[in-house]
Amino acid sequence: MYIDGEKDMNNILITVFTPTYNRARTLSRLWESLKKQTSYNFEWLIVDDGSNDDTRIVVDGFKKNTKEFSIRYKKKENGGKHRAINYGVSIAKGELFFIVDSDDWLPENSISDIIYYYNAIRGDTSFAGVAGCKYDSTEKMSGTTFEGKYVDATSLERGKLGIKGEKAEVFLTDILKKYPFPEFQNEKFLSEAIVWNKIASDGYRLRWFNENIYYYEYQNEGITKHLRKNYRSNPIGYLTYISNEMKYLHVKGIKKYIWCGRCIETVTGIISRKRVQELLQIHSFEYLISKMIFALYSLMR
Repeated sequence: MYIDGEKDMNNILITVFTPTYNRARTLSRLWESLKKQTSYNFEWLIVDDGSNDDTRIVVDGFKKNTKEFSIRYKKKENGGKHRAINYGVSIAKGELFFIVDSDDWLPENSISDIIYYYNAIRGDTSFAGVAGCKYDSTEKMSGTTFEGKYVDATSLERGKLGIKGEKAEVFLTDILKKYPFPEFQNEKFLSEAIVWNKIASDGYRLRWFNENIYYYEYQNEGITKHLRKNYRSNPIGYLTYISNEMKYLHVKGIKKYIWCGRCIETVTGIISRKRVQELLQIHSFEYLISKMIFALYSLMR
């Protein structure tokens, strides 16, 4: 049954969530991959973050040619991916929330694998969700992984288990509702790790499994390829993220000074020294030492 162009489906297990900004040209690859899934127990929720291209027209075409799953399209004022996620979580119908970027796509088994591993931990309140592997278009896995079928660990524990690089986390929607991304005035970029690490620090685990559930491809105009520019344009979020990383990862000593020095160098001339010290939680002496040690570190590299 369709209502206003959207399929009316109850008890959807997974919300495949796609935040998008001027990516009308790349969405069709993701749509085609969703049509090929071996399970259709999901909805596709697209939040358009203020695009000025043909995104709406393209999505309307998807709706007209899709019977297998529900497609919902919502448009909002441009505010960045983290704000789009907050909005998407608030209106998601799925029990699980799977973020799939607009330039990426899924292998045919993705939804089925998520369901399989999630069913094994469903109802266990110590879990925040599940996570699979990401591969690029050449079939190379991002980072490294462990031996075996699956392990249970928080996002902060994964490094010691050999789980490194980008992974495809699928969180319980109700968990994400409890951990919204902070939103800073006039800033449109914030690392997702700031929330994933907070969830982990509160003890929530993920079931990490060794199946490819996500293909990625970086675009020239994408966030990942312009991190330093994004950090300078969004200094409050950047420094808040680094401060949290240092706390959660127990970064101390020389390493802490290098991290702080890199932050100081990145945001110099953007915000005041006092504000930098507040956000990094360092005093004046640490500020000066960080600058000096990072300068030496940069010369030695």
